[in-house]
Formats: sequence, C-alpha cells, structure tokens
Amino acid sequence: EVQLQASGGGLVQAGGSLRLSCAASGFTFEDYVIGWFRQVPGKEREGVSCISSVDGSTLYADSVKGRFTMSSDNAMSTVYPQMSSLKPEDTAVYYCAASYSMDSWPHEDEYDYWGQGTQVTVSS
Repeated sequence: EVQLQASGGGLVQAGGSLRLSCAASGFTFEDYVIGWFRQVPGKEREGVSCISSVDGSTLYADSVKGRFTMSSDNAMSTVYPQMSSLKPEDTAVYYCAASYSMDSWPHEDEYDYWGQGTQVTVSS
C-alpha cells in the first residue's frame, strides 16, 4: 500500500522556522520526485517545492525561494522541507505528493500519490 505521511506542522510566529517531514512507503522512493504543495481555503493548491530522490535536484516557487530548503534521506524514504523566515502568508495546509518526473512540478494533476495535509499557521 502506498503511503505518504506528512507531519511537522504547527503554530509559529512570523520570522520563525518549522521543519516538515514526508515519510513514504509502498513504492520505490529512490525513483520518485517528492513535491510539496499548499492550499488555503478558497484558493487553488499551489506548488511550493520539489526534490528528486534520484539526484537531489530541487525546484522552488518564487514565493519561498531563499527561505525554504528541501532535503531528502533516501535511507529513511523521507523528505524534509525546512521552512525559515516564515510569513503569515505561508499559512496553509501543506501536502506532499510523489511523481516520477521533475517535469511534473508544479502540476498537481501529474502527481501519482498524495499524503494527507499538515497545517502550518504563522502568526503575525
């Protein structure tokens, strides 16, 4: 059974940091790209970043570039987005998803597997 387990969300003050996790199982993690998306009620889900488990390459949305850093632990089949200098506009439910290609990001309909979301709230 394919599972993507997102965790690490919470409440943080503006300027603070959080590290999310996405633990994967049920598929060959090393062959996939793990993407992160976020959604605010009433708005479309947007791509935040992604990382290739094949070669560690990353992509970031302009809104988070320089503040978010993706890392991957293939031995643990886990991806870690480190979020720093958080802003109230980063408040959202964050989702991780898996795709076979970097070209899929940020197109959510091209992601094969999805985890449940984790809530991140940044207070001003």
